Amino acid sequence: MWTESCGGSDVSDGGERPVGISRIFEEADGGYVTLARGLEVLREPLLNKGTAFTAEERDELGLHGLLPSAVETIDQQVRRVYAQYRVQPSDLAKNVYLEALRDRDEVLYYRLLSEHLREMLPIVYDPTVAQAIKNYSHEYRRPRGVYLSVDDVDGIERAFANLGLCPDDVDLVVASDAEEILGIGDWGVGGGAGIAAGKLAVYTAAAGIDPTRAVPVALDVGTDNEELLNDPGYVGNRHARVRGRRYDDFIDVYVTTVTRMFPAAMLHWEDFGPSNARRILEKYTGRIPTFNDDMQGTGAIVLAAMLGAVRVSGTPMRDQRIVVFGAGTAGIGIADQLRAAMVRDGLDHEAATRRIWPIDKQGLLVDDMPDLRDFQQPYARPAAEVDGWKRDDGPIGLGEVVERVKPTMLLGTSTAHGAFTEHIVRTMAASVERPVIFPISNPTERIEAMPADLLRWSDGRALIATGVPVDPITYGRVTHAIAQANNALLYPGLGLGAIVSRARRISDGMLQAAAEAVGGMVDVTAPGASLLPQVENLREVSATVAVAVAEQAAREDLARVDLKEPVRQVQDAMWQPEYKPVKGR
Repeated sequence: MWTESCGGSDVSDGGERPVGISRIFEEADGGYVTLARGLEVLREPLLNKGTAFTAEERDELGLHGLLPSAVETIDQQVRRVYAQYRVQPSDLAKNVYLEALRDRDEVLYYRLLSEHLREMLPIVYDPTVAQAIKNYSHEYRRPRGVYLSVDDVDGIERAFANLGLCPDDVDLVVASDAEEILGIGDWGVGGGAGIAAGKLAVYTAAAGIDPTRAVPVALDVGTDNEELLNDPGYVGNRHARVRGRRYDDFIDVYVTTVTRMFPAAMLHWEDFGPSNARRILEKYTGRIPTFNDDMQGTGAIVLAAMLGAVRVSGTPMRDQRIVVFGAGTAGIGIADQLRAAMVRDGLDHEAATRRIWPIDKQGLLVDDMPDLRDFQQPYARPAAEVDGWKRDDGPIGLGEVVERVKPTMLLGTSTAHGAFTEHIVRTMAASVERPVIFPISNPTERIEAMPADLLRWSDGRALIATGVPVDPITYGRVTHAIAQANNALLYPGLGLGAIVSRARRISDGMLQAAAEAVGGMVDVTAPGASLLPQVENLREVSATVAVAVAEQAAREDLARVDLKEPVRQVQDAMWQPEYKPVKGR
């Protein structure tokens, strides 16, 4: 029942619910009924079907004469818009074209995206979305989602109420304060809005999260980017980033408000700076279903690839020696996931921690360093342990660590192109039969080493996963399919599983279940096999992950619904990009 308490004034009869705005309602049979007529229908991307409106719909909705006479199928429309997409002169132009399509016909946008997901994923998200974010204020078109300002904390509830949605109408909220956007840094309100909307597009295309039940949120706390502050066209708050107590209070009001207004929603945090990301997650993770993709998603997808590498190498998790090159939010987030896996494989917490060697800008992390972040401190090596190790003008470098530790796994999250040199890789490979080397920094110009070189330097023995797509590589007589450790293989299914189970929180067990589900979808025993599934199978992967996550939530007594048929329940929950009948009212 739609009532004024949901933020609107229209009241529907039983069997209808509001969708997006109060002039659109979804009926029990899945169709839409609307008060809109004529051009208003064509301007609403959820309703607009363009040339796919039937003759009857055109008569009832006042569209006669506002469309060409032909009535087309969505497949015919997809062929046309795909051809238009292909002729765009650059990746950024393709991104702009797709966003314009999304603004006028949301179903057609998702149908096109789902049919060409491998090709378009780098366009709608990383890396092209970073270019679009830089131009956000100057290319500003249609607002999408909710914009919350640290200067208007009292307006947070009003902003969400203006969506016109009831408490049970939201499954997912993705929020960003845009401090660390995809390697380009602080991009203010445009970064928050762009990255949240882009993330939700992947959730929908990959896992069928209903776009009408997901809300992107830009948390505008100011910016330290002087380029933005001096830009007359910038549309965000024109002051330095707010930090400290005022920032924390703003985040707390946001969390309190959104969880009260939409109690079933999962909260996703994206591209927060290292000083805030872990602290926010740790504060709320035990209270609500919440998830940070940069930390937990990256860690879980690397764990999925690592579990495949374990099956190939025969070296169990508890015996791994792991060097993490790049000990920031992502690197330590991955370390956390790998440490938890070692604990599950029989080590105690302290022993598992000591099997990880983190290296950052200041070299190998040592416990007497004065500038360690709180999340780095547990992994810092005792100073006495490294007494006498060779130092490169002060810090202990990667080469010395590899010489001393003889790692079984070398992980790169540094964005330092070429850091994994031939000498380092050959040194590692001399001590390990199947060296596990994951240079997952992206884009390509920031990768620590190219897979072709890793195979050559290891005589074809390296087990590789990267953060960028790489074509198969033939070395000797074996063609190697290089795994892409793309978070999109994991977080959409994780979110879907949490939504289907109505999980009270996102547990370590659910992340482990997601990683095992992804890793279990490939046969890693075949020569040259990828350690992870291919990105073009995202719908299949997401459904498999969602079932595993939902079942784990039930095992941990975190599910708030009865999961009698989890496979069917997941399939039923997946939104399909298909036009629905639209009736006037």
